[in-house]
Amino acid sequence: MSWVDSARGSDFPIENLPLGIFSEAKGRRRPGVAIGDYILDLCAITDLLDESWREDLEQPVLNGWLARGQGATSELRERLIEILTDERYRDDVEAQLIGQSEVRMHVPCLIGDYTDFYVGIHHATNVGKQFRPDNPLLPNYKYVPIGYHGRASSVRASGEEVVRPNGQRKAPDADAPEYGPSRRLDYELELGIWIGRGNELGSPIPIGEAGEHIAGYCLLNDWSARDLQAWEYQPLGPFLAKNFLTTVSPWIVSAEALAPYREPMPPRPSGDPQPLPYLDDAADRERGGLGIQLEATLTTEQMRRSGVAPHILSRGSADAAMYWSAAQIVAHHSSNGCNLQAGDLIGTGTLSTDSVSGLGSLLEISQGGKQPIQLANGEMRAFLEDGDEVTLRAWCEADGAPRIGLGECVGRVVPAPAL
Repeated sequence: MSWVDSARGSDFPIENLPLGIFSEAKGRRRPGVAIGDYILDLCAITDLLDESWREDLEQPVLNGWLARGQGATSELRERLIEILTDERYRDDVEAQLIGQSEVRMHVPCLIGDYTDFYVGIHHATNVGKQFRPDNPLLPNYKYVPIGYHGRASSVRASGEEVVRPNGQRKAPDADAPEYGPSRRLDYELELGIWIGRGNELGSPIPIGEAGEHIAGYCLLNDWSARDLQAWEYQPLGPFLAKNFLTTVSPWIVSAEALAPYREPMPPRPSGDPQPLPYLDDAADRERGGLGIQLEATLTTEQMRRSGVAPHILSRGSADAAMYWSAAQIVAHHSSNGCNLQAGDLIGTGTLSTDSVSGLGSLLEISQGGKQPIQLANGEMRAFLEDGDEVTLRAWCEADGAPRIGLGECVGRVVPAPAL
C-alpha cells in the first residue's frame, strides 16, 4: 500500500508507476512518475536514487533512460515502490508530489522514427470488405505484419487540437479531384509501443528477445482523412491522409507493470498459416497477448454545452483484436537489419474486435458513411465534425491484481486553415 492515499483505487496505483515528461507553468520539462492523482518529480528526489541514474533522469526527454533497457526500469520501479510505501520517506517526498491537473504533459521522447502497423485483423477485414467484398484480406496479411513509416514530427501528446487537414479529394462521380478540407475525418483506436534498448544496423532482433526491447505502451490515435486516403493511397499507401497528426497518451506504462495482465495469443483459425520461424516463439504464444481493455468515446460541441454524457463509440480488448503480437511486430521491423532506436514509436494499427461494439474507427462503425450513428441528443455522425472530441481510454484488470490504466488520449477537432 502506498502512503499516497489517492493511489488506491485509481488508474495509477503503486503497481503501475508509468514514466512521463511534464512541465509546470513557465517551468522546464522533466521526468515524473504517475502515482494516484499526482506526479512525483523525479528530478527533485535524485538524492534518493542511484547516482548513476541522475544524468538520464534530469533530461527533458526519456530517450537516454529508455536506452538503458528493462533492467534499469525494473530497478527504478523497485526503488520507487520502496520510497512510496515506506513512511520513513514520506516527509521528504510528499512535498515533491504535484497534482496532475496542475501540469502540462508532453510527448515523453524525442521520436526518431514512427511506424504504424496493421495488426488488427478484424479492422483489416472490415475495411477490406468495403473495397474488395470477395477478397477483403490480401494474401500476404497472414504471413507478414503489414506496416508503413509515418511522420514522427507530427506526433503530439493528449490534448493537442486536431486541425482538420486540407487535401486533394475526388468524388466517385467526379472527373477530377478538388482541394479542400477533409469531409471524412476519422479516428483510429490503437496502442503505441515505445522502443527501449535498440539494435545495431544489420543485426535483427530475434523473436525470443524482442520483448526486451519494448520499454512500454501507451494509447495512440492515428487521425485519418479517409477521403484524402482513398484518392492518394495507390500505389504507395498512406501519406497526407495520416501524417497531419498522431496523438499519444503521455505515460509510458512499462512491460513489467503489464506483466500480470498478459494473455495467450489467440489461436489461429484452422487453415491459417503458422508464422514463419523468425516470427514464432513458444513463450510469445503463451504470454504475447495484451489483456488491455480499450474504449473510445465522442462528445460534440452541442453535447458538452447541454451536459450530455459522452457517447461510447467502442469497447473491446487488445488481445482479441491483434493477429500479430508486439514482439512479432518488433522482430519483423528489425528482421531486414533495420536499426530501432530508444524512443522510437510503433503503432499497432486500429484495434477492432469481431463485435460491432468493439469497432475502432468511424469508417467501420458507419460502414464507410452509409450508416451514420445517432447520438443521445439526436445529432448524427458518419465522420467527425468540427468541435467533436474523441477520448481514448485503456485499463487492465485481472484476478489478484489491481486495475491499472494507461491514461487518456484526447483530441478535439478544429476547422481547417482557410484556403
